[in-house]
Amino acid sequence: MQTYKAPLRDMRFVLHELHADAQPLPGLEDFTPDVADAILEEAGKFCTERLLPLNASGDEEGCCLENGVVRTPKGFPEAYKAFREGGWTAMGADPAYGGQGLPAGINKLVEEMICSTNLSFGLYPGLSHGAYQAIEGHASEELKAAYLPKLVDGTWSGTMCLTEPHCGTDLGLLRTKAVPQDDGSFRVTGSKIFISAGDHDLTENIIHLVLAKIPDAPKGVKGISLFLVPKFLPRADGSPGERNGVTCSALEHKMGIKASATCQMSFDDATGWLVGEPHKGMRAMFTMMNSERLSVGIQGLGAGEAAYQGAIAYAKERLQGRALSGAKRPDLPADPILVHPDVRRMLMTIRAYNEGCRALGAWVARSLDVMEHHPDPAERRRAEDFSALMTPIVKALFTDLGFESASIGMQVYGGHGFIRDHGMEQYVRDARISMIYEGTNGIQALDLVGRKLPAHAGRYLRSFFHPVLAALDEAIEDDDLAPLAQPLSKAFGALQLATAHIAQRGLKDPEEAGAAATEYLRLFGLVALGYMWLRTAKVSHTALEAGTDERDFYEAKLATARFYMERILPQVAGLLAAVKSGKGAMMALDEAMF
Repeated sequence: MQTYKAPLRDMRFVLHELHADAQPLPGLEDFTPDVADAILEEAGKFCTERLLPLNASGDEEGCCLENGVVRTPKGFPEAYKAFREGGWTAMGADPAYGGQGLPAGINKLVEEMICSTNLSFGLYPGLSHGAYQAIEGHASEELKAAYLPKLVDGTWSGTMCLTEPHCGTDLGLLRTKAVPQDDGSFRVTGSKIFISAGDHDLTENIIHLVLAKIPDAPKGVKGISLFLVPKFLPRADGSPGERNGVTCSALEHKMGIKASATCQMSFDDATGWLVGEPHKGMRAMFTMMNSERLSVGIQGLGAGEAAYQGAIAYAKERLQGRALSGAKRPDLPADPILVHPDVRRMLMTIRAYNEGCRALGAWVARSLDVMEHHPDPAERRRAEDFSALMTPIVKALFTDLGFESASIGMQVYGGHGFIRDHGMEQYVRDARISMIYEGTNGIQALDLVGRKLPAHAGRYLRSFFHPVLAALDEAIEDDDLAPLAQPLSKAFGALQLATAHIAQRGLKDPEEAGAAATEYLRLFGLVALGYMWLRTAKVSHTALEAGTDERDFYEAKLATARFYMERILPQVAGLLAAVKSGKGAMMALDEAMF
């Protein structure tokens, strides 16, 4: 039996205490703490009452393809209808198209709750929002007017169609073609695979954003264009009309997220319209992909939170052995396993990951709001730098830790975690895909060291390094914070050394940067979480000194911060050693020796 209760108190902490704004950003003044809390509370109720009950049953039933139409599991159409009618599809969209214009900080917390309770369900509206962002940022005014209101109100949904059977990340190899027509449209022909939400029975129409090449386009990624291809061609009044040349030819049989339709899509002279400029499709698609990468990171956090709540409930109930220091519950035949140090280690690890990632994710989400709404161009650019730097870290770190947390949660259950009765094994299976799609985590690491570090002579790094240095300088002089600041300072020094090493070796030999990329991203991410825990400790000490009546909450924060600094952050020493070891051992074998 899967259990979940929205972690509203911690969400309020990161929104209103850890990342509180002295002044609300222009255009976001209406989203006061009271309004934000009400939205989060309602989202928690919806997710717990409508989505969680469908999670296990949807996994058992999965999707099916019947007569060319994909059917979602029982209860999904009704839940989606309630989701749409509740206005949840419109949260992050521009009011000009019927959206609510909510801050990204609130949106990401709602996304987390959806992912904790039903990751498969969350992919349908999640991809639609990504399509909305790509169209809103790059399409013509005519396409925006015709398609965005329907995507915003949820009556239509969206997809992104990139991967083809013969090419994944190397999109320069794609073969899908788009032939221009006299009326300004294009005829799109080709095959795509691994298309999440490619077909389903939740919405009236599905809008595919398809990468393709126009005849005589330049070779490689410089010749890729982006096209909007609807499942049904809209009539003059905007209602779905004639079926377009788009079909789902097969459903993928997957390890997890089985209630999400992952489709093989065929485009056969399908009518489509250019989004953005010819041969500039990657620019437009990356608007969607970067949004999705942050959202996929939140999927990892959602899985970790669900795993933690299930594991802690089991650890409090499961009786096994006696505490090493003597029986804690002599009235029972055995003590709950929560008394055992190794069980505490596992639970505290997941807790430290989850609360640290929630804090870091909220910081990155806040930068998205600053990019959009801050009146100072310098602040907008600083936020854009920070968002660009942290996107691959959030995607890769959060999903790595989410899968690790689900696996640890299964370990807490022991054999009962490996069977389906408790639902923990589903979290493990569902979480695994997040490390793969929207660019594997190895690709995220290469993006970090190959693009983000050298960009603008290292300018992106300043958006992170400077606030961390300032916080350390202040905390090291504080008797309460110094015990936490000292290990973080040492870890931050390791990050600086690793950064310099990659900059020096990578310029001479790109394989050196590639060999160090994954360890470097993990090192960077652990330092970022450490910074969040230092800030958390500062806020918690202030609250306790002020005489808060929530002492347990803030003391738990301090205990978890100490656990993170003492038990998790020391991993950076080994990561730095791996980074500095170079590519030698990794590249030593000839191809024939494998």
